[in-house]
Amino acid sequence: MAEPPPTTNEPTATNEPATTNEPTIEADPEVNPFLQFYSIRSRLIFPAIYRRIGLDIGRRRAELDRLDLTHQKLKILLDNKLLLCPVQNPGKILDVGTGTGIWAIEYDIELIRLSGDEHPDTDIIGTDLSPTQPSWVPPNVKFEIDDCEEAWTFRESFDVVHCRYLAAAIQDWPKLVSQAYQFTKPGGYSEFQDYDLVYYSEDGTLTEDLPIQKWITTLLQAARDFGRDPCPGPKLAGYMRDAGFKDVQERKFKIPIGPWPKDKHLKTIGAWNLVQIEDGLEGFTLRLFTQVLGWKSEEVQVLLANVRKDLRNPKIHAQFDFFVAYGQKPTDTA
Repeated sequence: MAEPPPTTNEPTATNEPATTNEPTIEADPEVNPFLQFYSIRSRLIFPAIYRRIGLDIGRRRAELDRLDLTHQKLKILLDNKLLLCPVQNPGKILDVGTGTGIWAIEYDIELIRLSGDEHPDTDIIGTDLSPTQPSWVPPNVKFEIDDCEEAWTFRESFDVVHCRYLAAAIQDWPKLVSQAYQFTKPGGYSEFQDYDLVYYSEDGTLTEDLPIQKWITTLLQAARDFGRDPCPGPKLAGYMRDAGFKDVQERKFKIPIGPWPKDKHLKTIGAWNLVQIEDGLEGFTLRLFTQVLGWKSEEVQVLLANVRKDLRNPKIHAQFDFFVAYGQKPTDTA
């Protein structure tokens, strides 16, 4: 498949503080400022495609809200934990593909809570392709424009390297994990959290003839054709072992689509998941299907109308999987 020509002026990848000349989004005085930040194109579902075909100004707020919804959904999924690795008192932390920056800021707040020190001896760097993170951040948190698929140029190593929600964004996953290993301090940890976005049901209610199945199958195959893996989750632990990490641990979580589960915890997660999928459905489908796959806009809208019906149908028990893999860099490594 030929690569669509670029229609946006993306920032040059560099480890420089994030700045932007793009239109700003006014802050809502009634909302906590640390939660009022949004990323425009970076680390959405199929971000590599978006970087090339663009995302109009009018859709940005909704997409960025969806990223923060996804963050909250994953926190609930992981029992309000931002990391699962057993790191103790990290000093240097790298958040790769930081998106809106919400993980980096909330992790800093969590470290303050745990230490009881309003100014902990911790530095957190969040990197992303888009320079749209907030300017009002804790003094020990900063954001840099960087492309994690290029050679990393940091002058220091990190106690924790965190990478989350990069499905369909990365062309060479082994390279990404190897660079995380290179820039993890001996004895430090890297943690990857990501999806297997294949929809399935355990009771046969999600069948091949349903519009929702046609939609997700087409979407995932388009990402693969574009050279990006939309389902890296099951492979993360293997990538980490191959890179040299020891004591690699993997956990698999089921994420329902909709509040159909009887289990209260899964019902809550499913409800959050349904909201974020519906909020982003048209945004990350329309351009991909029309500009990359060649569909007519009317065809896409008909499909999405039927997909929405399936998403809201409590008799369809669709779900997908989320994986967390973490490992430690050997202490005897130079």
